[in-house]
Amino acid sequence: MSRRPTYQGRVLPRPDEEVVDQGLNFDLGTLDRRRMLRLLGLGGAALGLAACSTTDSTTASASTSASAGTSTGEIPDETAGPYPGDGSNGPNVLAQSGIVRSDIRSSFGTASGTAEGVPMTLELTVTDLADGGKPFANVAVYVWHCDREGRYSLYSDGVTSENYLRGVQIADASGVVRFTSVFPACYTGRWPHVHFEVYPDQASITDAGNAIATSQVALPKATCDAVYATSGYESSVSTLSQVSLTDDNVFGDDGGASQLGTVTGDVAGGFAVSLTVPVDTRTEPGGGQAPGGAPPSGAPRR
Repeated sequence: MSRRPTYQGRVLPRPDEEVVDQGLNFDLGTLDRRRMLRLLGLGGAALGLAACSTTDSTTASASTSASAGTSTGEIPDETAGPYPGDGSNGPNVLAQSGIVRSDIRSSFGTASGTAEGVPMTLELTVTDLADGGKPFANVAVYVWHCDREGRYSLYSDGVTSENYLRGVQIADASGVVRFTSVFPACYTGRWPHVHFEVYPDQASITDAGNAIATSQVALPKATCDAVYATSGYESSVSTLSQVSLTDDNVFGDDGGASQLGTVTGDVAGGFAVSLTVPVDTRTEPGGGQAPGGAPPSGAPRR
């Protein structure tokens, strides 16, 4: 798709008019969106986020299903964390041939490792709020997450030479991208999650500054309980008991209401996670990276 006109890195909502005529929302766009809502006393309610509930079974043998809340606003901007692999903090896997793929379980290029774990498919449906909420076809979506040991490829000890659990897909006419992966671990200090960035098109993915949205998918507790009761996820049992969605430093603003994936499936057959991702190109992306430099010692926290 063609790149939209910008001013100081911001997309112009009225590309045929002068910068001074772009409207109030554009003028306020340089302020942190979430902070502005708090200053106005609107809080999370202004985003129109509905509460969500889960009624899953917590046994490993039972089928697990959870419903995500709906949102009338754009997906919350979140940090990409210290291990993005998008060139903003060290390695840039997005510049490598082979990154556009649907099955992200194995490394590609000169790497050969494969991440083990309970099978998981991830489906994201991207919508374009600047175009009335229509499917956002042809955007590129980059997804990454930790393995069942809580390690991030390219960064964590033991897997710095691997690039598994990272991949890009191009949205179809319905705005949908699908990935085949494994269920991630729960590591110290964070609720189980999947990172993603949305880019205008495939050609723009090599520069992290081109991302039009950066966010994360939260995984329902009942599903996590079922997965973490299986072999290979033992360390996640205790770490999950020490965190919650409401206390998480990313999802705590609204308990993950607009980022909690809908999950179906079971341990034996694998789980299918889905989430609708509304993107508004009229607002300035607020997602960012953790401080640069070498990865911190111990478990990652983003």
